[in-house]
Amino acid sequence: MTSMNYEVTGALGLHARPAAFLAQTCVGLASQITVKYDGRTASGSNVLELLALRAGKGAVLEICAEGGDEQAALNEVYRVLREKMWDRRRTSLLHIAFFGTHDYDRLFFSELARDRGEGTYNCSIKYYSCRLTPETANLAKGFDAVCVFVNDELPRPAVETLADCGVRLILLRCAGFNNVDLQACKERGIRVARVPAYSPYAVAEHAMSLIMTANRRLHKAVNKVRDNNFALSGLLGLDLHNKVAGIVGTGKIGQCMARICKGFGMSVIAWDAYPNQALEEEDLLTYVPWEELLERSDLISLHAPLIDGPGGTYHLIDAAAIARMKDTAMLVNTARGGLIDTEALIEALKNGKFHAVGLDVYEGEDANVYTDRSTEFLNNDVTARLQMFPNVVMTSHQAFFTREALQAIAAETLENARRFNEGVDLGAAEVKA
Repeated sequence: MTSMNYEVTGALGLHARPAAFLAQTCVGLASQITVKYDGRTASGSNVLELLALRAGKGAVLEICAEGGDEQAALNEVYRVLREKMWDRRRTSLLHIAFFGTHDYDRLFFSELARDRGEGTYNCSIKYYSCRLTPETANLAKGFDAVCVFVNDELPRPAVETLADCGVRLILLRCAGFNNVDLQACKERGIRVARVPAYSPYAVAEHAMSLIMTANRRLHKAVNKVRDNNFALSGLLGLDLHNKVAGIVGTGKIGQCMARICKGFGMSVIAWDAYPNQALEEEDLLTYVPWEELLERSDLISLHAPLIDGPGGTYHLIDAAAIARMKDTAMLVNTARGGLIDTEALIEALKNGKFHAVGLDVYEGEDANVYTDRSTEFLNNDVTARLQMFPNVVMTSHQAFFTREALQAIAAETLENARRFNEGVDLGAAEVKA
């Protein structure tokens, strides 16, 4: 273990913004970082624990690193604290209407938005439990920005209403933006910012969890044992070792999934509209033509953005693509539901295609996502039909749902708000038509 002391010099102490940057940095370090002050200890990667230290100006933090390159880790921690602890830029308060609120949203956003003044995120948030739709967009009247998620609806009518209400910024607390009419935003002078990457590990790990559950029929096995049924009938799976994994989309999440597959002893092939040759050079994967990926892969994992129009990815997996796949193929989607033609998938499943299918997203999910319908009759025909197949496992758009990811989403979203408020370039976070 290696340690150092750091004196907090900022007028507001270890407030939300430097704590968020520190936590995000520590998540990516090989060493485990702990921060001690006044008899309390916090994990360096947990922003809520860091804020609970209540370290004001003049506090001396003991920062410890254990494992990996400890001194390099401490040097990076020192750099982040020195650069982010204090900022003299003055801005007015940015007022944000937050739609589709859940308790876990408040947990992180409220803590990070609590501080006011120089160097902070300097914003106020009003929470709404309803989704943003053309019918609810008028709730944003008097706000500078709205904060929305993947299941909010921002077609042109909603954008027009937001503009009339005075909204100048749409903050997407997610990576996808296919639910926003970008052309309408451009015409009405509304800027759009997203979170390009929050925790690619969370999504990739969930993808592998889904396919392992479907492959080994773990969902069925657990229920059988609970019923005192210890027979193995209906639970036969396949080894992943020495199989071929086909990664569709090789951004950060796709790369994480490729590394997980390599860890299982799989050969990894990939397809991407914009291949990253560095991934081939490090021997992580091999790019192949689309048709070859479909025909060779034992596991196909989707990590591409949803893009409409000619040459886009809408219904990338259609009846023709499914026909090229092995009958024993495994398919997992943690990206966007529209990548798969659900009717074609259901028809293939009815005809015995696929050994296993894992779906965290699917077409027609919006009305169900993050909603408790356990006391209702299920009237979503697509959901009901998918659930009837024993080799299909479904979850409710939860691949992102880890503490590290929620923390990163809150920090990056509020950093986007801060950049906008200060007139600073939004960089890669800005989405343009």
